[in-house]
Amino acid sequence: MTGLSVLALLAGFCVKHVICDYALQTGWMVTNKGRYGHPGGLAHAGIHLLGSLLVLVPAGVPAGLTLALLLAEFVVHYHIDWAKDFAGRRLRYTPADRLYWIAFGIDQGLHQMTYLAMAAVLVLA
Repeated sequence: MTGLSVLALLAGFCVKHVICDYALQTGWMVTNKGRYGHPGGLAHAGIHLLGSLLVLVPAGVPAGLTLALLLAEFVVHYHIDWAKDFAGRRLRYTPADRLYWIAFGIDQGLHQMTYLAMAAVLVLA
């Protein structure tokens, strides 16, 4: 991959993330992401998987590598969200608390680092 194609891929992941995490996420998903194995959290991670598919296929990523990246992202995204929600329920912080925003920032940062890792795999492949 060229430097420009990697930047285009990362831009696609960023746009995809905003759409999937904000526009397409429902209250049912938000409410249930902290319950391990609940369909709401799985559905949310699944939406991210589909969004990444729409980024990877036009980039010409081979099918096997696309599948591996999608499955890895699904598992990682699900667990990042679950851990943030689980911690929030345990510590009982709300948007009025500084800790909530720290956790929110860590959550979003980890998602972006996932996309950097996916791009690195593609560069090295």
